[in-house]
Amino acid sequence: MAEKEIGKVTHWYDKIGVAVVKLSGSLKTGDQVKVRHGEREFEAPIESMQIDHKPVESAKKGDEAAIKFPEQAKEGAKIYKV
Repeated sequence: MAEKEIGKVTHWYDKIGVAVVKLSGSLKTGDQVKVRHGEREFEAPIESMQIDHKPVESAKKGDEAAIKFPEQAKEGAKIYKV
């Protein structure tokens, strides 16, 4: 299956390991995503997401969701659903 870009990291909070992602597609908890920034990439499941500091199960195009990642997802990193 081809990867589909579904968002871009707009901010990274290093101390808490959370990225703010501006979505260009829908995303829900349990989805597997790939985070790519230049040559560096990693895959991770979406375990939790927040919008406006409230936990949500899903987010849609246009939302800015805060997502916890196990590795650093720098500003400008692209998010793909796999």
